[in-house]
Amino acid sequence: MAVAGVIVIARSIKLVTTFQAASEIPARFIERNVSLRGKVHSITERGLEVEHVPIYLPVVSPFLSKYKGGCTSPMLVHLAGVELTPEGRVWLQKNLAPAQTVWLKLISREDDILHCLVSQSKGSMWSYCLNEEVLRLGLARTAPVVGVLPDSSLYWRLLKRLHKAEVKAERKGRGLWKQDSLWERASKVVMDNALFRLIRRILKKTFD
Repeated sequence: MAVAGVIVIARSIKLVTTFQAASEIPARFIERNVSLRGKVHSITERGLEVEHVPIYLPVVSPFLSKYKGGCTSPMLVHLAGVELTPEGRVWLQKNLAPAQTVWLKLISREDDILHCLVSQSKGSMWSYCLNEEVLRLGLARTAPVVGVLPDSSLYWRLLKRLHKAEVKAERKGRGLWKQDSLWERASKVVMDNALFRLIRRILKKTFD
């Protein structure tokens, strides 16, 4: 009886449910910015493909797994408030190995896409937010937070947090904020000079 009661409760609050699509996640989870655990499948041009890994309850989970049929499918996840560069996508592919565990803090849902703050554990003591990390490395730009009202406190908290990471990259000249050296800038000026281009064309014709 006790086990049956726990199972009913667990099902009712979706504790042990494996979500296979963004549409399956209850609206209250999005509204409360619940964090879900997941395993990385791949990083594509559309975003991160992440398989949801539900909470494990020693008595309940094995019982419910008997009724779970078929293979799980990954959900499509975007880094909320972030516009990745191609270099940023490559960085994620190198730093998020398949089957690696991540935490998805739900921010909003757009059709089949989840917009989340994605965290990765580093050791047993701490983790870091990938949204902030790609911005801090200059591998992305801040972007409007999809699905969140611009006048809400959540929107401005996220924007402030992400903008702070972007400013660090800009100040340190990282990634897309990298500044050319004085020699590189001088070389570009010379190469773009009309007289220099004319001389180069004359020399080319002379030696052809």
